[in-house]
Amino acid sequence: MPSTLGAPRQLLRRLREVMAARESVQERLDKVVMLIAGNMVAEVSSLYLLRRDGSLELFATEGLNREAVHNTHLKPGEGLVGLIAEQAEAKQFADAQGHPAFSFRPETGEEIYHSFLGVPILRGGNAIGVLTVQNRTHRTYSDEEVEALQTTAMVLAEMIASAGLTAEGDASAENKRQQNLVFKGVVISEGVALGHVVLHEPRIIVTKLIAEDLELERRRLKQAIDELTGTIDAMLERGDLARAGEHREVLEAFRMFAHDRGWQRRLDEALLTGLTADAAVQRVRNDTRARMLRETDPQLRERLHDIDDLSNRLLRLLAGGAAMTAASGNLPQDAILIARAMGPAELLDYDRQRLRALVLEEGGTTSHVAIVARALGLVAITQAKGVLDNVEPGDPAIVDAETGEFHVRPTPEVVAAYSDKVRFRARRQAQYAALRTVPPVTLDGQHVSLNINAGLLYDLPHLDQSGADGIGLFRTELQFMIASTFPRLEQQTRIYKSIMDAAGGRPVTFRSLDVGGDKVLPYFRTNKEENPALGWRAIRMALDRPALFRTQIRALLRAAQGRELRVMLPMIADVSEFQSAKSLIDHEVTILKRHSYQEPKRLLIGAMVEVPALLWQLDRLLPLTDFASVGSNDLMQFLFAVDRGNELVAHRFDALNPANLKALAVIVEGATRHHVPLNLCGEMAGKPLEAMALIGLGFRSVSMAPASVGPVKAMILSLDAGDLRPKLNDLMATRATSIREDLKLYAAEKGVQV
Repeated sequence: MPSTLGAPRQLLRRLREVMAARESVQERLDKVVMLIAGNMVAEVSSLYLLRRDGSLELFATEGLNREAVHNTHLKPGEGLVGLIAEQAEAKQFADAQGHPAFSFRPETGEEIYHSFLGVPILRGGNAIGVLTVQNRTHRTYSDEEVEALQTTAMVLAEMIASAGLTAEGDASAENKRQQNLVFKGVVISEGVALGHVVLHEPRIIVTKLIAEDLELERRRLKQAIDELTGTIDAMLERGDLARAGEHREVLEAFRMFAHDRGWQRRLDEALLTGLTADAAVQRVRNDTRARMLRETDPQLRERLHDIDDLSNRLLRLLAGGAAMTAASGNLPQDAILIARAMGPAELLDYDRQRLRALVLEEGGTTSHVAIVARALGLVAITQAKGVLDNVEPGDPAIVDAETGEFHVRPTPEVVAAYSDKVRFRARRQAQYAALRTVPPVTLDGQHVSLNINAGLLYDLPHLDQSGADGIGLFRTELQFMIASTFPRLEQQTRIYKSIMDAAGGRPVTFRSLDVGGDKVLPYFRTNKEENPALGWRAIRMALDRPALFRTQIRALLRAAQGRELRVMLPMIADVSEFQSAKSLIDHEVTILKRHSYQEPKRLLIGAMVEVPALLWQLDRLLPLTDFASVGSNDLMQFLFAVDRGNELVAHRFDALNPANLKALAVIVEGATRHHVPLNLCGEMAGKPLEAMALIGLGFRSVSMAPASVGPVKAMILSLDAGDLRPKLNDLMATRATSIREDLKLYAAEKGVQV
C-alpha cells in the first residue's frame, strides 16, 4: 500500500471532519470504519465495543455483512478480537483463520478474508473495544499502518466514552450512583473515618485531539514538561519535605522518572502522528498503562503509579492549570481521598490536617504510597475495586480500616452505628492517653517493656505520644525501598543518627536490611523466584553481598557516636549464618577504631528467631547473642506453611493455636536458661488477647505498632501474670486448634481488659 495513504496525520485530518459532523453516534461510527477501510486500502474495517458482561459487540463495519452489526457478540477472550482485548495489545496475522484462537461467525461473512490487523481501543490502560482491518490476500501490515490504526483507536476512545457507549456508560451505572454501596479492600493503615469524598484526579477530558499546527504542539509540550520538572524541583526544596529524609528520596525517584528520556521520546513520537500535545500524553499514558497493568513485577507496577502521576500533572499544565492535583483546591475538613492509584509525591501535596482517609483501587500494602500513608497516620485501604465508577465528589462515606470496608452514601443507621464506634474509639484513646506515663506493671508486680515498631522518620514522634519504652524494631529496609538508588554511606549515617537523636536516649533496635520476598528494591535486580518468602532474602542476601551489609553496619557504627547500638540480624536459619554476620560486624568495628572514629558506648548484636529450625539450635545460638527477638509473623507463617499474604489461607491458622504457643514457650525457656534478653515483635504483640498469652508464656518485652501501646498497657495493668501462667499451661495441653475463646472467658472472669 502507498505510504502516503496510511500516514496517520492524513487519516486524522479526515477523521476530524467526521467527528465534527452533526450526526448520530452510530452514523459517525459507520463513517469512521468506512474512512479507515478506504484510507488503508482494506476490504474490511470493523469496530467492536466492550459490554458490561465482558462480551464484545460488533458496533460498526465496512466490508462484513451489515446484518451482523449489534447481533454478533464474542464472549470474554473469545476469538482474535477477544484475545486483543484481553491482552490489550495490537496483533496481526497473515492467515487469521489458521490461528487457534480464530472464532468463525457465519453471519459476518468473513470466511473469504485472510489477513487481519487488530488494535485495542484503550481508556485508562484497559481495553474498551477493538478496531480491526482485514484483507483477502495473505499479507503483513506495515508499521506505519499499525501506527495509523492505533492513533485512530485513541481518537475513537474519546469519542466513544463521551457518547456513553462504554460498559461504564450503561444506564445501570447511573442508578448505582444513587445507592448506598459497600466495597471491600485491603487495610493499609488501621482506623475508622467518616467524611466526604474528594476525587484525587477529577477527569481531565481531552477535547482537542487532532493537531492543526505541529510546531505549536511541540512548543506546548516542551513548555509543560519544563514547568513540570520545575514544580518537582520546587517540592524537593520545600522546607518540611527537604528535612524528611525518606520522603525526599521518594521525590528524588519521582524526579528521575520525570527526566526519563524514553518517556519524553514516546511523547514526541505520538506528536508526529498528528495528535495534539494533550492527546499525545493521553496516548502514551494509555499504552504504558496497558503494558504495565499486565506485569507481575512489583518494580514495574510501582512505576505505573509514577507515569499516572506525571501524565495527570502534564495534562493539567497543558490545559492551562497548575501541576498540582485536587490538593491545591479547597478540601473539606473531613476529606476522604479516592484514587485509582497514587504516587507518594501526590499524597504529600495534600493538607494533612484535612485528610481523614485514603482509598485506592490499585496498589499493594508495601507500595511507596502505602508507606507514606502509614507514616502520616492516615486511615487507609487499597484494592477497593470499582470505587471510582461509583462515587461522586462530596458523597458521604465511611472508611473502616479495621474490616477493610468502604461505605459509600451510607444509610442513616450505618452512619449512626459508625458515629458511635468513632466516639467509643475516641473515649478509649483518651483513656489510653491518660496511661501514657503509667508504668506497664501487672497486678502481681511484673514489669513488661512496651516498645514500638518503626521504619520512617515520621514514626519517631510516636515514641513520646505512646509513652513507649523504646523502638524494639526499626525496619531499616523502608529507607532503601523508597530510594531511587542504593543509599550511600553518608545518607545512611545521617538517617540513623537522626533516629537515635530523636529517640532521646531510649533504646533503638535496628534490624539489618531485610529485603527480598515481597520487599523489592527498585534498583536491585534479582532473579524471579518460585517461593520468594523462602528464597534469597534478609541475612542470606547480606552474606552473599557483603559490601551492602558492611556499608550499612559502617553507617550504624558511625551514627552511634558514643551511644548504645543494637543491631538485630533477620532470617537466621543456622548458627553459622549468625557467626558469619558477626564476623563482618567485628571487622567493621576494627576499621572504625583504625580510622579513629568514636566507637559506640556499647554494641549489642541480636538474632531474630523466625525460622523454626532455630528451635533446635537455641542452646548453640543464644550464648553467642546479646539479645534475641521473635519475629512472630514469619515464625507462624513457616510453622504452618501458611502464606500470610494469601487470602485463601492467611486466616486458616490462629496465632493462639497451642502448637504456635508451645514453640514460643520453647524460645522463652531457652532465653531464660541462657540469661538472654528476649523481645517479640510482630502482630501478636499488638493485640491485647494475644499479648496476654505472651505474658503468660513469660515474655517481658514486646514491640508493636504505636497505636497498640495503649490497649496493651491497659490489659497489662489489669492482669495477674502469675495467676494466668498455670491456666495457660492447662489450655495448651488441650487438643483444641485454638484457645482463643477459652482465653476470652478467662479475661472476662478476671476483669482483664482485652
